[in-house]
Amino acid sequence: MENKTAIVIGAGFAGLSAAINLADKGYKITLLEKNNQVGGRARIWSENGFTFDMGPSWYWMPDVFEDFFARFGKKVSDYYNLHRLDPGYEVYFPDNEIATVDASMEKLEEWMEKLEPGSFAKLEKFLVEAEYKYKVGINDLVYKPSRSLTEFIDLRLLKGLVRMDVFSSMRKHVNAYFKHPYLRQLMEFPILFLGAVPSNTPALYSLMNYADLKLGTWYPEGGMYSVVRAMEKLAIEYGVDIKVNSPVTGFTFNGNSISGVTVNGETLTADVVVAGADYHHVDKHLLPGKFSNYTEKYWKKRKMAPSSLLFYVGIDTQIKNMEHHTLYFDAPFDQHADAIYTNPRWPETPLYYVSNTSKTDTNAAPDGCEALTFLIPLAPDLVDSEEMREKYFHKIMDRFEATMHQEIRKHVVVKRSYAMTDFVEDYNAFKGNAYGLANTLDQTAILKPSLKNKHLKNLFYTGQLTVPGPGVPPSIISGIVVAEEISKEFGVFPQQKPKLSV
Repeated sequence: MENKTAIVIGAGFAGLSAAINLADKGYKITLLEKNNQVGGRARIWSENGFTFDMGPSWYWMPDVFEDFFARFGKKVSDYYNLHRLDPGYEVYFPDNEIATVDASMEKLEEWMEKLEPGSFAKLEKFLVEAEYKYKVGINDLVYKPSRSLTEFIDLRLLKGLVRMDVFSSMRKHVNAYFKHPYLRQLMEFPILFLGAVPSNTPALYSLMNYADLKLGTWYPEGGMYSVVRAMEKLAIEYGVDIKVNSPVTGFTFNGNSISGVTVNGETLTADVVVAGADYHHVDKHLLPGKFSNYTEKYWKKRKMAPSSLLFYVGIDTQIKNMEHHTLYFDAPFDQHADAIYTNPRWPETPLYYVSNTSKTDTNAAPDGCEALTFLIPLAPDLVDSEEMREKYFHKIMDRFEATMHQEIRKHVVVKRSYAMTDFVEDYNAFKGNAYGLANTLDQTAILKPSLKNKHLKNLFYTGQLTVPGPGVPPSIISGIVVAEEISKEFGVFPQQKPKLSV
């Protein structure tokens, strides 16, 4: 039997994962990337000796990365060195309150008990439930393709539905354990980027608290792009043909199948196509209407996770007393959440996050300098302009300098902004989103956009707009899941060539 060929569109985490998993199953793979480097949103940018991860900066759920490489007889350590950050991060609240989330949780316990006596014992109970959700959720739920309800007819899962808190909200769940608003905000923080207010997010996602507090926050030497390089290297070892600067502009069809993919004026043929590019862009702009999975009305009703305004800033000084990851919650939490999710607008007083990779990685900046990334979560589809970006840069820098008791702006030697229009331009991102679909109850599992086209028998989807959802680990899992579904329908084949040592 002749080996099948597959084209994977988009070399982000999901596309790389799908390409590697399909190559392992004997498919001849061409991986097409619109931009000039692989990685998708996890690209890298360097200027004057400063290096910045342009997208994800949090390395959580290390077990998912280990499990991914183990599928191919590899280990994470074969490709990059990993270090647990201690503390994992700090959170600045009003009134000079600072939560230090350390690996042993001793500092965290001291801070929690000061605010609310007895709260740390409640946290330990809270994390027991979160661990159960994590182990069932990650091991059983997120690897399901969610194409049919019958996938979930599992006695263990059905028995555990109540304990999984699928039908209760995260806010209600957190409030049952903690009274102090800062403790509640700390517990709700990990789900902010899942794309909905805590009152609309299933309490199932307290599993993220287990990932945060128990599994820890890690750093791969060289930044998150080290993970991209590792997956790129593994893909090459499996014979994947990677083509950058290769935007897909259309398809050709033979009945109810895609017969060719148009890229740079050339038509490439394949037996299977996997779209790791923006789902909405493929569905509404690359496919003719008769082959679209969903109407524009459907897409307009989707609840999106946030977009972001980012600043990549290199300074010729160092910041005192700053950790690798710092969250600035020194402004009204619910007001900013309302501006993202309920009444979309530019927030009056935004919360923000700062990554200081040079705190951990001396190669991120020249000697005596710092490489800082500032991020403000925003509602998607806002009107974006250079004037608005600059206004918000100074909004957060006023507070940042006051909080850190240090002048920063006069030391800026490198600066680049990135926001909604850039997400659209670089990734064809629906509404300029940064993270994908919100993980609300009505957009979970089979209620997400399907990973298989309903009209074309050889078009599949992977990435943050389909199952299992937004985030780096879910995107990697998405590539695994779609490869499994393709192999069920199109078969598994002998390896084309021995795995190369690169």
